[in-house]
Amino acid sequence: QVQLVESGGGLGQPGGSLRLSCAASGRIFSVNDMGWYRQAPGKQRELVATITSDSSTNYADSVKGRFTISRDNAKNTVYLQMNGLKPEDTAVYYCNADVRPRSWTRYGRYWGQGTQVTVSS
Repeated sequence: QVQLVESGGGLGQPGGSLRLSCAASGRIFSVNDMGWYRQAPGKQRELVATITSDSSTNYADSVKGRFTISRDNAKNTVYLQMNGLKPEDTAVYYCNADVRPRSWTRYGRYWGQGTQVTVSS
């Protein structure tokens, strides 16, 4: 079984910074792509950023230049550094990871439980 646990959400001020972390644990043989998504009230879940196993990154236009995704492969952990926060960044943030639990199994996509980020003065 694979678990993803997020941390680091909370209240941020406009123009401020927050850093999210997401650690994968459990039965893990290898981890491929990892990413962050978010869902604001009344809206669909949307991609924020993704990172491959060799650290190639992709960002939503709305966060380019403000957010940075990174990962520590030794810890099976992905991070999201959020700078220049805006009220429209307010959402529940979810991490995901494509994990192969055993060498003979396929990759499956796993999700964290979500962490609330609120940007307000």
